[in-house]
Amino acid sequence: MSVYRVIDVIGTSTTSWEDAALTAVKTAKGSLRDIRVAEVVKQDLDIGDNDDVTYRVKLQLSFKYEGGPA
Repeated sequence: MSVYRVIDVIGTSTTSWEDAALTAVKTAKGSLRDIRVAEVVKQDLDIGDNDDVTYRVKLQLSFKYEGGPA
């Protein structure tokens, strides 16, 4: 039997929502093992003063829980 944990992460990009999501997952892989699912929960845009656009994606990541004894 396995147990999975779910956390929220937000990725950003000046290119696209897809790039923002990939950035979030790649960054999270640096400190999480066994990421199984990345679900897009929300997408939005941050529009800067000079009409610069930043794509933002909120993801829920699930990964295998490897906690110690309770």
